[in-house]
Amino acid sequence: MAAATSAALAVGALTALVSGVGTAQAANAPAAAKPAAAAAASSGGVKIAYYDQWSVYGNAYYPKALDTSGVASKLDILNYSFENIDPTNLTCFEATKASDATNESDPNAGDGAGDAFADYQKSFGAADSVDGVGDVWNQPIVGNFNQLKKLKAKHPQLKIIASIGGWTYSKYFSDAAKTDASRKKLVSSCIDMFIKGNLPVQGGYGGTGSAAGIFDGFDIDWEYPGSPNGHTGNHYSTADKANFTALLAEFRTELDAYGAANGGKHMLLTAALPAGQDKIANVETNKIAASLDYANIMTYDMHGAFETTGPTNFQDPLYQSPNDPSNPVSPGTEKYSTDAAIKAWTTGDAAYGIPGGFPANKITMGYPLYYRGWSGVAAGSNHGLYSKATGPAAARSLSATAGTAYYKELGGIVDNPADTFYDTASQTNYFYNGSEFWTGLGAQSIQAKADYAHCHGLGGSMMYSLLDSDPSATLFNKIVTATNGSAPGCTAPPTTPPTTPPTTPPTTPPTTPPTTPPTTPPTTPPASCGSLPAWSASAVYVAGNQVSYGGHKWNAKWWTTNEVPGTTGEWGVWQDLGAC
Repeated sequence: MAAATSAALAVGALTALVSGVGTAQAANAPAAAKPAAAAAASSGGVKIAYYDQWSVYGNAYYPKALDTSGVASKLDILNYSFENIDPTNLTCFEATKASDATNESDPNAGDGAGDAFADYQKSFGAADSVDGVGDVWNQPIVGNFNQLKKLKAKHPQLKIIASIGGWTYSKYFSDAAKTDASRKKLVSSCIDMFIKGNLPVQGGYGGTGSAAGIFDGFDIDWEYPGSPNGHTGNHYSTADKANFTALLAEFRTELDAYGAANGGKHMLLTAALPAGQDKIANVETNKIAASLDYANIMTYDMHGAFETTGPTNFQDPLYQSPNDPSNPVSPGTEKYSTDAAIKAWTTGDAAYGIPGGFPANKITMGYPLYYRGWSGVAAGSNHGLYSKATGPAAARSLSATAGTAYYKELGGIVDNPADTFYDTASQTNYFYNGSEFWTGLGAQSIQAKADYAHCHGLGGSMMYSLLDSDPSATLFNKIVTATNGSAPGCTAPPTTPPTTPPTTPPTTPPTTPPTTPPTTPPTTPPASCGSLPAWSASAVYVAGNQVSYGGHKWNAKWWTTNEVPGTTGEWGVWQDLGAC
């Protein structure tokens, strides 16, 4: 996703570059010049969304829009993205220095960059202010921070947290997390600046306590611990795996101490976490939940026009499709999918040495509010799906990046029923107008994702990014409705997160479902149930298909193959309809 440009603005772009991509949160585009909210989510789980720092420039998507569109009244947590780590001091800091976010070959693109102007120095007139009152010269702060403060005053249920890192600003996490002393230095500096509100005096604004009371915690968006597959030039080490756990624990400890000293307030800590098995393998999935309120799994960017000539594919497939021509993820046999990611976090992936163990009710599923697309795509046998392309789709005026577009830029395609298609195998929408192929959310895939979340007991939904929204927040509202609903065809566990998050992760990973389905059918033939066909290890089943196995009738709740009925537990694909 790319921010629109202006003369004094460095463009930001959501970039997923390497094989096994995926899961890259947006690039930064700075300007040049007991969790109360979560507990309040009653029926469908927590709703979390990102608001980008640079939204106030070419897009003119001001914090006021979060109020007028109804977004703020429906959200539980708003993540303000992104703040950076000072390369010299390894602390949180503020600066007015543009990053070269669009230059993926520059290893120093984010060094020392920040947007203090957007944060607390940009004045808003009455017409653009949340409360209709314009800024005046002698305020301690203006900018986004002051508007977010006004937003909280109008929507007291809303919690706002500062997101640190992102695609362009993750370079120095490894250094800052390296030792106990460096971890304490980073965390205490972030709390001092963003929680206590002690902003540096710049541009006539800031000072001691000037931003106090705005932020309720932090979101850590390290892309990615222990991996060479982040932005060019990112520092990484095999020690990152344990150090990431220790860094989150330090944030938890210091946030708890601050909360205890300020009326017993619970301070939030979330993390944006990868969906690619190769990157999940560098995280201690069975340990970090002790520190986190929620894990925002970035279940998107699995494919896109960074694969310049295709074949076209889905950026956010819910399930693997047997028709998917992309290469398997090495060393396992799985390709990227939301299902594979959630299972890796919760039940593990033996091929990668991932132990699982992360509680499902702390996971939020990622929904992209932007689209990825190719041009010069022939229809092929399935409306452009898995077809070759001549290159990325042409850049639109606001997103300004070839191959990527906001929802509000694609209404003629993604809102046109004639151009909208649904792949039942992956349970994913795609859009094709005879030349351009776009991958992203549609009504069917939103519902499928929410059904999956309910059936697997996930904590809720995370949306990236609100900048991509149209004035009516169309996709956002569809996601909220689906998140607040319930899934047909399964007995959903409670999706409301616990009011007191578990303090320790499970000692052993859950045993169901298996990460790799059995590869051979049972030696004992299944008992027949009248006219129902016997289950077959080689058959592909979709939602609603029924089979007989082991003297019982079974109903498939979603797409599956080679998954033995009765072996994947209550939340597996097969619903037991009883004995024959």
